[in-house]
Amino acid sequence: MTLDKFRPYVSRFLDPFVRGFDRVGMTPDGVSVLAFGMAVLAAVAFLLGGRADPIWYVVAATLVFLNGWLDIVDGALAREQEVASAGGDLLDHVLDRYADIVVIGGLAAGVEDYLLGFLAVTGVVMTSYLGTQAQAVGLDRVYGGLVGRADRLAIIGIVGFLAYPIPGEYGGLTLVGWLLVFLATVGHLTALQRFAYAWSALD
Repeated sequence: MTLDKFRPYVSRFLDPFVRGFDRVGMTPDGVSVLAFGMAVLAAVAFLLGGRADPIWYVVAATLVFLNGWLDIVDGALAREQEVASAGGDLLDHVLDRYADIVVIGGLAAGVEDYLLGFLAVTGVVMTSYLGTQAQAVGLDRVYGGLVGRADRLAIIGIVGFLAYPIPGEYGGLTLVGWLLVFLATVGHLTALQRFAYAWSALD
């Protein structure tokens, strides 16, 4: 299950955004930074959703979807401007990892469950690490597994929208708490799945 494989099919929807950013002189690196900014704002909104007013969860979900969309646009813009580079790829991946960390940090801080937050963020980081570490040892970069980044952002966004009309606890946890459980579980399982794939491919 990974939405990353559907990226080629959304390319035609990117054209207006790519042309718009190109027209105003935005660079792919600038779009990557803008995407990270959306993640930081989403983290703050998740924090406010848990501690102030649940309506902030809707704001957070919208910002998460914007982060994901811009993460697709930056690559398309790089190809359009013919400036794709290893440096741009590095910046994009570094900012993506920090975006993952701050968003999950915001989720955990909002429900004040830092152990679940720790387990979730380590699962997410290890998933991404195993994807690129496979490339470091001579294999192709691994994007597969139970849940990729696109899946994760989609799930976080959907739960964010649902957390506003469905408050309260279920089995001792809020909807956001259960989201952290999910992210922790599938994150580590996906990391192990990618490790097993890379290990077998090296034989």
